[in-house]
Amino acid sequence: MKTVKYRLNDPRLAPRRTKLEIPGWAGKREPRANGSREQVWHCVPFSEGAQYGIELFYPYDNELHVSTKDGRLILESDWGEPPDSGANWPPFRNFGDDFYTYQILLDLKVEKGMAIRTEPHPRFYNDRTGTVPIAVPALIRNWWPMMFFCVFKSPDEGRTHIFRRGEPFGQIIVIPEEANFELEPMNEEEFAERELQSRRIYNSRPTLSAGTEWTSSTDTVFDGTYRHLHRAAKEKARQG
Repeated sequence: MKTVKYRLNDPRLAPRRTKLEIPGWAGKREPRANGSREQVWHCVPFSEGAQYGIELFYPYDNELHVSTKDGRLILESDWGEPPDSGANWPPFRNFGDDFYTYQILLDLKVEKGMAIRTEPHPRFYNDRTGTVPIAVPALIRNWWPMMFFCVFKSPDEGRTHIFRRGEPFGQIIVIPEEANFELEPMNEEEFAERELQSRRIYNSRPTLSAGTEWTSSTDTVFDGTYRHLHRAAKEKARQG
């Protein structure tokens, strides 16, 4: 079990493992059944990817509206008096109009050889309003003592990003500090092995998906093939 330790200047910013909110940003609580509307949580790879990281939350009581008008970035909020901590106030600032920053002052300590990577929160990918903040990816190595600020992409002209108390605005994942891999084509043996695996899954699909096939409200056919294989693989790994 790996450990990620944190240090922060505002207890309301305490991070947590990312969770699917159903109902909420992850969609409605609709069953995998004929006539249901597709939800992102119906997809196991998305659900696993969405819950892989650490959520970052907006800690302030006042809403922040970030918009772009006539090519200029506008930050609108009632920040009130600055805190006694001496931190820059307000904590959000224009960063060349195309971006803006948040002085987050968050320290995440990961183990040697690991790093943290910022990215948009998974709710961004299921949002249809255009109001979810877009955190810019950044790799922060374990020797750096604090994440001083987080950078966001500015909204398109006429759009507004909204920060609300308690809503996640970004995600952090823990990854190896160095990307020590090379790309190379498979050799003939590896190619044949993967092709055989693919064909076996395809030929076994009627059996693997038995009793799980359903058609969504948009006439897309789904089944539980991936879920069954996923559970089997996890059980095999657990048994060693």
